[in-house]
Amino acid sequence: MAMVGLFWIAEGDVYVGAKPSGSAFGVRLAPEGVVALGDGQSGLHLWEDVRALTVADVPVKSLARQVGVVKDLALGTVRELALPMGHGRVAEAPAMMTVRVESADGDHELAAYAAAAVGYSPAEADLSRALLSRLTQGAATMATTLAAMAEWGRAWEGGSPRRAEREELLRRWVG
Repeated sequence: MAMVGLFWIAEGDVYVGAKPSGSAFGVRLAPEGVVALGDGQSGLHLWEDVRALTVADVPVKSLARQVGVVKDLALGTVRELALPMGHGRVAEAPAMMTVRVESADGDHELAAYAAAAVGYSPAEADLSRALLSRLTQGAATMATTLAAMAEWGRAWEGGSPRRAEREELLRRWVG
């Protein structure tokens, strides 16, 4: 499993944002179409009907965001040390992104959790948006691009690659 831009690639599966578990929100990019996962947003939007695919509310990495994450971690540690009996840290939910699917039957807004704790680099966010746009440029382009992403995911071993390699992968997939 690895994060590349706004995508979480787990073996042959490609998700926008984090891979959901249980009833959590998520969006999977399958060969058939865009799959909405989670409570209240299940469904399939076939690629042949998808006219546009965009993402909003992307948390972009910034110094302020990084400082905020460190501050929250420090405050949580102090709170845990001061109140050790049953007052463990409560995990804060990751940022939520909105995946917009414009299709023949209307516009749909789907929710997906961001996978990057401190946000995505501006370059990765921009390249990911370009890649989402590319997926709507026809069946052959979509199939080739998704197949390349899935193939990379099946072959990749280890965690997420470094930023420079992630950006290079996104550039290659955008074409």
